[in-house]
Amino acid sequence: MSKRNPRVLKIVVCMLLLNSLFLCIYFAFHSSSSSPEPHPHIPLRFHASVNNQSAAIQKPWPILPSYLPWTPPQKNLPTGSCEGYFGNGFTRRVDFLKPKGGEGSLFRCFYSETLKSSICEGRNVRMVPDRIVMSRGGEKLEEVMGRKEEDELPEFREGAFEVAEEISRLGFNRNRRIGGGGSVISRRLVNDEMLNEYIEEGGIDRHTMRDLVASIRAVGTEDFVCEEWVEEPTLLVTRFEYANLYHTVTDWYSAYVSSRVTGLPNRPHVVFIDGHCTTQLEETWNALFSGIRYAKNFTKPVCFRHAVLSPLGYETALFKGLTGDIDCYGESAHNLWQNPENNKTARLSEFGEMIRSAFGFPVNRHRTSEKPPSSSSSATSVQNVLFVRREDYLAHPRHGGKVQSRLINEEEVFDSLHHWVASGSTGLTKCGINLVNGLLAHMSMKDQVRAIQDASVIIGAHGAGLTHIVSATPNTTIFEIISVEFQRPHFELIAKWKGLEYHAMHLANSRADPTAVIEKLEEIMKSRGC
Repeated sequence: MSKRNPRVLKIVVCMLLLNSLFLCIYFAFHSSSSSPEPHPHIPLRFHASVNNQSAAIQKPWPILPSYLPWTPPQKNLPTGSCEGYFGNGFTRRVDFLKPKGGEGSLFRCFYSETLKSSICEGRNVRMVPDRIVMSRGGEKLEEVMGRKEEDELPEFREGAFEVAEEISRLGFNRNRRIGGGGSVISRRLVNDEMLNEYIEEGGIDRHTMRDLVASIRAVGTEDFVCEEWVEEPTLLVTRFEYANLYHTVTDWYSAYVSSRVTGLPNRPHVVFIDGHCTTQLEETWNALFSGIRYAKNFTKPVCFRHAVLSPLGYETALFKGLTGDIDCYGESAHNLWQNPENNKTARLSEFGEMIRSAFGFPVNRHRTSEKPPSSSSSATSVQNVLFVRREDYLAHPRHGGKVQSRLINEEEVFDSLHHWVASGSTGLTKCGINLVNGLLAHMSMKDQVRAIQDASVIIGAHGAGLTHIVSATPNTTIFEIISVEFQRPHFELIAKWKGLEYHAMHLANSRADPTAVIEKLEEIMKSRGC
């Protein structure tokens, strides 16, 4: 027995070491799923705030079931792959200003061959609000009724943004200081040739992010004076159709992707480089990120220790897919982790979880009423059917408060559905239906997301409100009623890219037959096991 003891001891020690190794691997992966890997060239910790430096709390990234690592980007990623469209296809790095020393200034862009756009970032970036021509922004809608759209979009004068550079590297091109006050040594940071290659206009009439980059000047460190420093990473965002949910979702997604691609350790702050008034959608901006502010709300020049320039929403796959063929299909992150496929993605599911988590909703919870009861059970499960309605509301200063009807007998259809459910004549034996009247325009954004999360089936006429399906849970069914005037693929594509079951009813005009809608919904419910 004494001879066997050393052998037993060795076995026990080996098992303990092996168990420790597995634990280390588990926690390492679990950590990577809750926050992105550190970016290899940007220090993630900045100097502690001192006088004239702003310090604000940053929200951590939540743990998301569909999260897959963003950095480093996949090697040899094919152009046109789903990861190229929806994930980190920004694989080509271009350095316009390389750092000199660990805390030196830099400016660079990450270019996507698939999207033909760039995410840019800079360290030690100075914004001069007086050199940006636009309205103040952030006002209440009632205060600015009638204001023109062109007044809200930024026009950048030369030097609206600056980065510090060693004088020896600038050469001797001496330019008059913008706004008077003598002269400074400076140079234009990104020339037209480089703009055309890495920040293409791409059919966008007024590419404000391109114009922002074109305005950047590299100035000597002696002229780089800052009265206020923002130490936390900050996204610079320009919006166009800021009051429309669909287009705002493209802005949210672009901002989210930019944050992940640049490896930000926490959720960044956002500065709107536009002069739009406030909208209800800012509730979600505040939930997703660590805070928002308008550029013109800074009364003096402000310096950002780390600024990230988010591409326009028009440059995302969500928008480009409306006119181009993006052959991608939703798949679970678990399956893609084990077996990556270039024509499948979990990125939109990850983003939807990000929205739900931002409002404090659990992303791992499954609806208890999704499956019908077993044959031995006498109870009947209940499934929420959310009917997304189109309502009149005042959207922006140029809006009259009336929305265009996409289904002229929407009220009749809803009333018929309500009677069908209330009368108990659904013909469904295994499930009950709770019909939810989705008057989303008069609900808070949080309540809207809650209604989407709790829905088993989402039904509605084509309209921006259906964009909320980006936050739907994986087993949600989408039923879209499409009038002849609005044969557009927006929501069919989102459903496909998320892997959701999708049904469409195409109308010969703008009126739906309530009986046909009921029959289709009954068919859908039965296919769900009811």
